[in-house]
Amino acid sequence: MSATQAQPTEEQVAAAEAQIVEQSKRIDFYLTEYSVELLAQKVRDGEYVVPSYQREFTWEEDRKSRFIESLIMGLPIPFIFFWEMPDGRLEIVDGSQRLRTIEEFVHGRFALGELDPLTHLSGLKFTDLPASRQRKIKNRSIRGIVLNEHADEAARLDMFDRINTGSKIANKAEIRRGALDGPFLNLVTELASTDELAAQAPMSDKAKDERGYEELVTRLFAYGDGLEDYRDRPSDFLFSYSKKMNEVFAENPDLNAQYRQRFFDVITFVSKVFPYGFRRSAGGSFTPRTRFEAIAIGVDAALKDDPSLKSADPNELNVASWLESEDFSQLIRSDGANAKSRLKARIEFVRSRLVRDAAE
Repeated sequence: MSATQAQPTEEQVAAAEAQIVEQSKRIDFYLTEYSVELLAQKVRDGEYVVPSYQREFTWEEDRKSRFIESLIMGLPIPFIFFWEMPDGRLEIVDGSQRLRTIEEFVHGRFALGELDPLTHLSGLKFTDLPASRQRKIKNRSIRGIVLNEHADEAARLDMFDRINTGSKIANKAEIRRGALDGPFLNLVTELASTDELAAQAPMSDKAKDERGYEELVTRLFAYGDGLEDYRDRPSDFLFSYSKKMNEVFAENPDLNAQYRQRFFDVITFVSKVFPYGFRRSAGGSFTPRTRFEAIAIGVDAALKDDPSLKSADPNELNVASWLESEDFSQLIRSDGANAKSRLKARIEFVRSRLVRDAAE
């Protein structure tokens, strides 16, 4: 710990320990082992369920070939992670590409590509192999970890995300979008693609491709609607909120127009009043998430408190006087940014300054 870093308080340490215990309760599992033959059959029979957020991510032909080559050579295969569904079937939390590739190969629909070192296997199918080799491949076993049925949806998605940290795979916004298709997230996707948002909150092409704008729009609505259930874990909170709002929007379609208007009210106000939008400077090419949260949700809260702000004179509000202040900079620092107290503080800072300055 550096000399300038504050010593954690007893309350902080106790809160960290309580959070560890609470999160650990969500992961209860057992180990198992399956033969390749059984795995292929269960995939073919639909006994394993591939969740929607994984279906669109498929391996290229050469990656499938290298995986089968490793299997044939007897190299260690990573664990397959499952979740035991209430009906007894197993949902694949991680490993769907390996399982689907095994099924394709064993049941004769996949011919191996160019291999190295097993060059003589290139172009062959499973059925081209001698019966003895087919049996040996079928008898190989792969270990699995099965989460019990009490592991909630958010815990499973979090595990999938962590297991695939080093891979080009779905991020949290992509997973949420795939797993929770519905009217609310359809609106989020629509608003995330607007030119108005892009103009005020620029981001890199990589961030756009990873649904960065959808993450910002979701946070605007989720945090703006209240933090009562927030427990310092954004991914869990946003997942639960999105799932709930899909149901709410389905029951009340009129909310679609209300939330769309709310979004544009915020973006329009920011473009009129904040000199650089959500950027740090006029030439800024990216949007810090904490800065976006503070401004967007602070503005949303201020407009709820005082709708007349929409017509306020930007010169009278003079947000530049506090936008680059040390107080504001401290609130949007990244360290501890997801703590509920920090999140509420930066939103309240912007809300109170706008409401106060409009009243003066």
